[in-house]
Amino acid sequence: MKGYALLGIIGPLLAYFFIGISIASAPWFRWSKHALSDLGHAFRLESALYYNFGLAAAGLLIAIYAVTALMSRAKYAGLCLAASAFSLQLVAVFDEIYGHTHMLVSEAFFILLLLSSLIYAVERRSIIAGFSFTVGLCAWVFYWMDLYSAGIAVPEIISATAAVSWIVFSALETLREK
Repeated sequence: MKGYALLGIIGPLLAYFFIGISIASAPWFRWSKHALSDLGHAFRLESALYYNFGLAAAGLLIAIYAVTALMSRAKYAGLCLAASAFSLQLVAVFDEIYGHTHMLVSEAFFILLLLSSLIYAVERRSIIAGFSFTVGLCAWVFYWMDLYSAGIAVPEIISATAAVSWIVFSALETLREK
């Protein structure tokens, strides 16, 4: 189990690494007006390969972590996180060129990620997961209410980073167990 716990750290870091490479290779990308998925659009040759590979690989590693190390500590959060990670892979497979299908798998990813945070908070009585859920939910609610002006990439990265905090923390807890 402990070896699989490392995937709960490596998976999210891999996603951020490839998102960073994608942003660096896309001079047109603006946090103020784009979605992160714009980086993965098939016609964006300078960034799509990095972005989509990173999401697919990260989704696989996080799913493996969820069904191995996490499920032994938090069954329902592990199942929900595995579904979220699979949705992340689908975001890479059905990039923006697929229109409505892309939107559906993206929404599924973020909803399942929020739900995973909430379930983990309840299952493990985790303050960090509860805080992650609150931050992620607020990022979306404030965006929908137009309380700040930015592209959808902003609530995407805020909610994902909030969830990653409890995922990495849970992986570290597993590694510390005897």
